[in-house]
Amino acid sequence: MNRCEWGTSDALMVAYHDAEWGTPLHDDQTLFEFLILEGAQAGLSWQTILNKREAYRKAFDNFDIAKVAKYGDAKIAELLSNAGIVRNRLKVNAAITNARATIDVRNEHGSLDAYLWSFVGGKPKVNRWKQMSGIPAVTPESETMSKALLKLGFKFVGPTIMYAFMQATGMVNDHITTCFRYKELA
Repeated sequence: MNRCEWGTSDALMVAYHDAEWGTPLHDDQTLFEFLILEGAQAGLSWQTILNKREAYRKAFDNFDIAKVAKYGDAKIAELLSNAGIVRNRLKVNAAITNARATIDVRNEHGSLDAYLWSFVGGKPKVNRWKQMSGIPAVTPESETMSKALLKLGFKFVGPTIMYAFMQATGMVNDHITTCFRYKELA
């Protein structure tokens, strides 16, 4: 079975590649999860974050947006002592800030889903990459999304992070054309 090269390193990456990456997501809680996880990845590998994903879910109340938005100093201290997640104060604080900003987005736009998907016109952009080397790290859409989110107070949402987010959540289909998932998602 042909896969994107990055999705073959171990069983966890294979499962993520085969079942999740690039699948269009429209659930606010799961979109928020990916927003936090992609931000946590900054400077690290996705493999590192994927290995810590279950610990993140437990530590961040399964990414319940309302709960995360209410985290205070005691919870921050608890998170910073949790070896199961990336213990970076800026990234932990960003998760809380982003939960609060997500609530604002929902109040103004109805859902995080509607707002984020508006940057791709509400449907996935289907690319036709023949090799992984052709896939960009940043696109005009990810730059626009990044600027808009930063303006709303979100953190760790630079254009590279947002493009990775768009790939993960199916806003773009960046599976290479020979990958079995490309045709499934196209």
